[in-house]
Amino acid sequence: MAAPHPSVTVNGRQYRWPECPLVVVCVDGCEPDYINQAIEAGVAPWLGGLDGRATCLTADCVVPSFTNPNNLSIVTGAPPSVHGICGNYFWDRDAGAEVMMNDAKYLRAGTILAAFSEAGAKVAVITAKDKLRGLLGHRMRGICFSSEKADAVSVGANGIDDVVGLVGMPVPSVYSAALSEFVFAAGVRIMARERPDIMYLSTTDYVQHKAAPGTAQANAFYAMMDGYLRELDALGATIVLTADHGMNAKTDAFGRPNIIYLQDLLDSWYGAGTARVILPITDPYVVHHGALGSFATAYLPPERIDDARRRIAALPGVDLVLSRADACERFELPPDRVGDLVIVAERLSVLGSSVSRHDLSGLDVPLRSHGGVSEQRVPLIANRAVHDVAADRRWRNFDAFDLALNHLQ
Repeated sequence: MAAPHPSVTVNGRQYRWPECPLVVVCVDGCEPDYINQAIEAGVAPWLGGLDGRATCLTADCVVPSFTNPNNLSIVTGAPPSVHGICGNYFWDRDAGAEVMMNDAKYLRAGTILAAFSEAGAKVAVITAKDKLRGLLGHRMRGICFSSEKADAVSVGANGIDDVVGLVGMPVPSVYSAALSEFVFAAGVRIMARERPDIMYLSTTDYVQHKAAPGTAQANAFYAMMDGYLRELDALGATIVLTADHGMNAKTDAFGRPNIIYLQDLLDSWYGAGTARVILPITDPYVVHHGALGSFATAYLPPERIDDARRRIAALPGVDLVLSRADACERFELPPDRVGDLVIVAERLSVLGSSVSRHDLSGLDVPLRSHGGVSEQRVPLIANRAVHDVAADRRWRNFDAFDLALNHLQ
């Protein structure tokens, strides 16, 4: 009789070995109402059929409610104070430069994916945008590629070749729903052919930035997703679905964006070059959000911090202004990668730096974005029933692997 697989411990949590293939799905920008509206419209029958026999929870994501911090929290089972990724973009004090935080050198903790692969599990990771691939696949053995670069994969670099041929779809535009569909289609084909023990699928929020819950475009996206989840279920997989963040309109009653340009304000108050505003939402894919989100951090001379905090807190559309210490304690962030002040906008507003630094020409629909506390509630859904969990437990999206491996029947 073969010896049972050992459990795996990562960042202080113990995870049991999967009894059947596990698929953890991070649906980018998935406000819970997207799923509710799709079920109500009758376009997501598989998700609707889970009611009463599976698990449907609501969880809190990490704030800032952006892509990189939350995907890394999910795959490490820990907040940014542990893994170090607290935005898509940050001020690197050592380099003296504003940089993208998509290099694995910024990661301070191991991932669940890498740990299971090291223990002998077959692991596969498919992400929509290539910006996440290096972080999610850090020190992981197995399959790891992005839809965006699916035509450039190799066995040596990605653990697989000819993904385009396997999936039977051309490489989609990065600004399309098809980029996420490619993730699901590839996941189904790889599950059927390779039978990985653990699979992680991460989509893009292009549709969610464009379309509100219940609209035709949004329902079409969730109908597509529902079909692929049904196929994964039929292949015998345990599925846990969560999101990196929610999504909200950031406009006034006429559909005009509500933007607070913090750098321009600080320059007018204290002089150009005195303060620096960092927008952690910033990444190479700004067409659908214009690099505008509801979370910002600012660096100021010590003698200006208290005055700036009072002035910013008085601005319409600002929800919170916190010191570095208070923000890091409340949101579990790494202090050395956060500015002197953290600013969070309220639900209908976003934060910018300077008017001249934001190109809004690509916004062909009213602005929808994320980043604040108002986008913190996300779904946590599984196709199995949960057991042995306290009724008052506060669930986080980074409990996805704990739920899947330790608490599902």
